[in-house]
Amino acid sequence: MRIMLRASLAAGAALMALTAPVAAPAMAQQVNVERPMADAPYWDSSRPVDERVEDLLQRMTLEEKVAQILTVWDSKADIQGEGDVFDPAKASKVYPNGIGQIARPSDRQGPSSPRVVPRRSIEDSIQYVIDAQKWAMENTRLGIPVLFHEESLHGLAAKDATAFPQAIGLASTWDPALIREINALIAEETRARGVHSVLSPVVDVARDPRWGRIEETFGEDPYLVGEMGVAAVEGLSGVGTDPKLGKGKVLATLKHMTGHGQPESGTNVGPAQISERTLREMFFPPFEQVVTRTPIEAVMASYNEIDGIPSHSNAWLLKDILRGEWGFKGAVVSDYYAIEDMARLHKIVPDYKAAGELAINSGVDVDLPEGHGFEQLAASVREGKVSMDTLDTAVRRFLRMKFNAGLFDDPWPDLAKAKTSNGPEGVALARKAAEESLVLLKNDGVLPLALPAAGAAKPTIAVIGPNADVARLGGYYGEPRKSVTPLEGIRALVGDRAKIVHSLGVEITKGDDDWWDDPVELGDPAENRKRIAAAVEAARSADTILLFIGDTEKTSREGWADSHLGDRTSLDLVGEQNELFTELKKLGKPIVAVLMNGRPPSYPTLAEEADAILETWYAGEQQGTAIADALFGKVNPGGKLPVTVARNVGQLPNFYNYKPSARRGYLFDEVTPLYPFGFGLSYTNFEMSAPTLSASTIKAGDPVTVTTTVTNTGDVAGDEVVQVYLRDEISSVTRPVKELSGFQRVTLQPGESRAVSIAIEPRSLMMWNRDMERVIEPGDFTIMVGPNSQDLQDVTLTVVP
Repeated sequence: MRIMLRASLAAGAALMALTAPVAAPAMAQQVNVERPMADAPYWDSSRPVDERVEDLLQRMTLEEKVAQILTVWDSKADIQGEGDVFDPAKASKVYPNGIGQIARPSDRQGPSSPRVVPRRSIEDSIQYVIDAQKWAMENTRLGIPVLFHEESLHGLAAKDATAFPQAIGLASTWDPALIREINALIAEETRARGVHSVLSPVVDVARDPRWGRIEETFGEDPYLVGEMGVAAVEGLSGVGTDPKLGKGKVLATLKHMTGHGQPESGTNVGPAQISERTLREMFFPPFEQVVTRTPIEAVMASYNEIDGIPSHSNAWLLKDILRGEWGFKGAVVSDYYAIEDMARLHKIVPDYKAAGELAINSGVDVDLPEGHGFEQLAASVREGKVSMDTLDTAVRRFLRMKFNAGLFDDPWPDLAKAKTSNGPEGVALARKAAEESLVLLKNDGVLPLALPAAGAAKPTIAVIGPNADVARLGGYYGEPRKSVTPLEGIRALVGDRAKIVHSLGVEITKGDDDWWDDPVELGDPAENRKRIAAAVEAARSADTILLFIGDTEKTSREGWADSHLGDRTSLDLVGEQNELFTELKKLGKPIVAVLMNGRPPSYPTLAEEADAILETWYAGEQQGTAIADALFGKVNPGGKLPVTVARNVGQLPNFYNYKPSARRGYLFDEVTPLYPFGFGLSYTNFEMSAPTLSASTIKAGDPVTVTTTVTNTGDVAGDEVVQVYLRDEISSVTRPVKELSGFQRVTLQPGESRAVSIAIEPRSLMMWNRDMERVIEPGDFTIMVGPNSQDLQDVTLTVVP
């Protein structure tokens, strides 16, 4: 029988039966649970977590231990009845030893598009959690509660949740405080639904824009990615290193360790041909910063191989580095189906059983999302291929997560709180995030657009393009209560002060734009040329053309199977979009290109010929309002690129922190990027003074601060990002020509000046020497300050022994 939801506004509702050894905490849902072994120490919330874990672990059978590190997703039908409700009888039959995790309670049937199989409502999702949790705590021998996890890359991926800009857009804000605030709201919306774990953030350093998953990252720089990753985890799980979750917090999962962001040929899951030195210099730092500075409890291994060793079997990576060097105490979880991939894809073991043995012996603790890799572990233990100590260690780590999340004390959802999800607070924050994420790449003076005074002649504005009247959210999307398209935002802002004409221009992909769809078919060229002709006629009488082009959720995305591809060989516009621009350009009207995409905008024709270019990425549910405000000057764009934009694929890999011997030049083309890392314009102008140091000479390990004065020399308020780079002038091994070592986003009024001081941490001066030792070598360092990675002023810092 289902337990019906009972919202309670009164505090003090008892969670456990009267046999509980301590008083249960207050909660919002009244769910009475008769716990087995209610007087056992593991139920006593006054005891230390480690003591509770050990008490429970010593009571568990082999099968119960294995059950805890398995997950249910694909096979949800096995535990569900009519209407996709949780069925306790089915669960007891299929999982008599309990369930460790259930993936994505928001979805009904496992892996499927929510546009095909609609997600559960908030009420239904909460009911599902309550029913499953009550079954686990009453109908299994030890009453171990279930851990539920969801995706939350840029908002909870569920119905009626706030949708923020995709991660690459969030990185463009260069605002860790905002990232922390966004993830705190995501945590509140998630926890209210009874979900205590999320698969976020991604701190892969992305150095190949052909890779469709680049949209899920914070960009190409290890320092920027690390600071954004730390802020995201602090928002989700709390500031500090205490792993116990506070109110409204969730367990974060750090993804994906590592090398995932520079796969061979730019194809997802491809080998990462990366040396140990490059791993330590470029790919490890964000993971290390999150592990050492936050309460992170889960790290997800990556799909790729490094030097012939898939990450899920890489003991050096998962044990020596993650645990040995960085001191990680939590659980390593598999990426979805990645344990099975060692047999199915990598071909290093003959079957799933052997894959599971290899994974757990190499340091993987939990199998996601279905458990086929670990489901035969009991047999492996009996056969001596996996020791009981190894299994106990994995189970211990996962149980610690459950205790730290409070699942044994108060696992219940809060319906009243959950129903406020995506309310005014979330909408306002989504709008702020979208505003800060916008990057102005070019402006010949056409922006911001002006509207006439009342009674004056009304201009005609043509809003053209396949991305004009759609709010594209990007991969791992949630479903907000309402999204605003650019066309809707423009019409709402303009009102009757201008005439708006609209035309599609081209169809990028056929059918609905659904990230989950397997086949991707581009729009018909002949039909698109008819659409182009119609768009030209619609824009013929316009004073200004706003052209919304770029990608769809299908044309750049995670390629998770041979039948579901997402990586590309070209970085330019797909289909007939360039042709649309060329034909509109012939009208002689000012054209503002508004880019909506998840990959860096390597569109050379636009860069040369458009009058203005605004990069908006996938800017979340409030994108239309934020974009309209930026186009008409109500918002001054202040975002900066978190990636280098190559001119073409032939320049790849193309990142700003290259080695001195790179970028010598090409025949018949330029070596410089289309747009440099850290670049972004404004409607105002800023000047920075020459940088000064708190000390020109320091001892290795001492602190030093660089200061510059920033002045808004223009007529409107605006944001500037002060960026600090450094270069080790002489080193025992080659070092990058420059490396980001600090940044700060500041808002200045017209004429306002502000001294900005940024500390350069000792870690930024460190390097890995010839003996692979982390040291600070004495000598001169050039410290550079500017608004991007190219336009810099410098000062010399000398480090002495």
